[in-house]
Amino acid sequence: MSGPVEERPGAENRPDGGAAPSSGAPAPVDGVRTEAGGPAEQRRSGLRNPEKAVRGLGAGTLALEALVLLLAIQPIRLVGGHLGGVAIAAIVTLAVACVVLAGRMGRPWAWHAGTVVQGLLLLSGLLHWSLFALGVMFALVWAYALHVRRVILG
Repeated sequence: MSGPVEERPGAENRPDGGAAPSSGAPAPVDGVRTEAGGPAEQRRSGLRNPEKAVRGLGAGTLALEALVLLLAIQPIRLVGGHLGGVAIAAIVTLAVACVVLAGRMGRPWAWHAGTVVQGLLLLSGLLHWSLFALGVMFALVWAYALHVRRVILG
């Protein structure tokens, strides 16, 4: 019987227990080297592409908002009382704006425009109370997305 096997840094699980040959260059951090061969700067979030992840979060939030707005028209008309043509036009316009912005999340101004859309949805609560309720919910979701963006991207 043999005792516990001690693993040494740089030693691979080779039958002879020896270390793999080294080229003398410093080991890469997360498999990435800088131009000089030194370790790369650590990413704060640990994501491979944090910008792309944040863009996906914003686009997904806006796409979900557009879907909910369009699907909410009929239940609001049936349950919530009279929903006029102006309110329906506002809902459709906001949903189209959400879809367009979801496709433009790579632009720096898209996050500001998404915040404006949330404010317009809250303002459309003057047309019907349920639009205000949707505005509050999506403003909170958007605020969380902005918080995640700030935490990941700094």
